[in-house]
Amino acid sequence: METHRQILIFGTIEEMDDFVIREWERIACDAVERKGWFAVAVSGGKTPVPLFRKLSDADGRLPWEKTHLFLVDERIVPYSHPDSNWGMVSDSLVKPAGIRSENCHPILVEDPVPEISAARYEKDILQFFGARLEKVPVFDLVLLGIGEDGHTASLFPGTTAARESKRFAAAVILDDTRHARITLTLPVINHAKNVIALVSGKSKADIMKSVLVQKDRRLPSSLVNPAGGNLVFVLDREAAAQLPGDIIQEKQEQLRNKLP
Repeated sequence: METHRQILIFGTIEEMDDFVIREWERIACDAVERKGWFAVAVSGGKTPVPLFRKLSDADGRLPWEKTHLFLVDERIVPYSHPDSNWGMVSDSLVKPAGIRSENCHPILVEDPVPEISAARYEKDILQFFGARLEKVPVFDLVLLGIGEDGHTASLFPGTTAARESKRFAAAVILDDTRHARITLTLPVINHAKNVIALVSGKSKADIMKSVLVQKDRRLPSSLVNPAGGNLVFVLDREAAAQLPGDIIQEKQEQLRNKLP
């Protein structure tokens, strides 16, 4: 099945966040109407913090009581650590929005063996979706970021996790200077109904050209392709600076048609 892909370019990060909130609301309400619940996997880092704070202020518009919140990836550090994705998500979204603990699905990090943590997260995902091992869970929305090296989630170029085709969660061991991680794998990401990649800053311009124009398949971000789903790249002008003018012009026209 063909992926419906869009590249939308915004003047400010605030406009990017407002667009994502509208999409989150639309997708969440549609999912709840269809099946009674909404499953979303979110990324960490600094980029989504303002977005999550705005989401937590969307009083009455979002069905938090029927929202199940998962992580795209996590570092093997305590939740109180400044590098913890769940710590950030909890402080900026879960607590302010009052999302119930039974609706939260953090990646457990108590075990020092990353492979054990990955297996436990996969078990949690399978138990929630009621999926058999040969069936891939389907998230309503996956919110991604993209790194300067072309990684997304914790799928880094050249790692075994980026090539994983059977498991739904994988351990990622990098080097002595970086924390071990747990990540959703491409089979899960590419079965989502909606994937939004949020990218900003001039430091991302070169890699976005590699991903969106050259489609370099050595980069995990270039392999995000939700079959039969929607894939939206949400960029600011700095991140889009290396994209050809005809692509920018075409996608801005799509944006004008999409926004109210």
